Amino acid sequence: MSASHAVVIGASGGIGAALVEALGDEDIAVRGFARSFVGADHIDLEDEASIVAAAASLGAAPDLVIVATGLLHDDAQGPEKSIAQLDPAWLHRQFAVNAIGPALVAKHFLPLMPRTGRTVFAALSARVGSISDNRLGGWYGYRASKAALNQLVRTAAIEEKRRNDRSIVVALHPGTVDTALSKPFQGNVQAGRLFDTGRAAVQLLDVIDGLRLIDSGKLFDWEGKEVSP
Repeated sequence: MSASHAVVIGASGGIGAALVEALGDEDIAVRGFARSFVGADHIDLEDEASIVAAAASLGAAPDLVIVATGLLHDDAQGPEKSIAQLDPAWLHRQFAVNAIGPALVAKHFLPLMPRTGRTVFAALSARVGSISDNRLGGWYGYRASKAALNQLVRTAAIEEKRRNDRSIVVALHPGTVDTALSKPFQGNVQAGRLFDTGRAAVQLLDVIDGLRLIDSGKLFDWEGKEVSP
C-alpha cells in the first residue's frame, strides 16, 4: 500500500483488529483506537470529547484513516422487522454509532491528514444503506443510519477535495464477515460469501489501494465495485 501512517477506529472489533494486523504486516505504522481501550488509545464514537482527545494524541499525520465500526444489534435490541417495532432511543443510538460518530471522526481527523499527496479516509458502511438496492425492507435504523453515513461521506469528500485535491473519502461495504455483528444472520449467507476477518481486511485494503481520485465520495464493496446510493 502507498500509506505510511494509518489509523484504525474500532480496533478491538473483528474487522478493525484484522485491519491493524494486516497493515502491520505491510510494515505500515498503524495506531488503533477503540471504546474498550484505556488511556490514549480510547475512543467512544458517542462522546465527541474522546474523539478530540484521540486526534490530539496522534504523532505523525495519518495518510490513511479507517473507521471500522458499526451497530446492528446489541444484547437487548435487534434490527426492526417492521415499522411497528421502531423505537426512538434505538434509532438515536444507531444513528449515533453508524453515522454521527464516523462524521465526528472525519471532523477531527481529516484536518490532521496531509494537505498534499494521496490520502484516504474510509468508513465501513453497508450495501443495505443503498436506497435503490432496498428490496426487502426491514432493518429501519441500520439501513437509514448507513444511508446517512453514505451522504455524510459524500459531503465530506467534496469539502476535503478543496483542502487536498488528491484526497479520497469513501464508504466501504465489507460484505458479510464472521463477526459478532453478523452472527445472528449468517444462516442466510450464500456459500462462499461469509468471510473471515483476515480475508475481509485484506480485501478492504486491496480496494483502498486501487481507489482513484474520481472514486472519492462513493460507496464500494469488497470487490471494488461501486454500490449505487
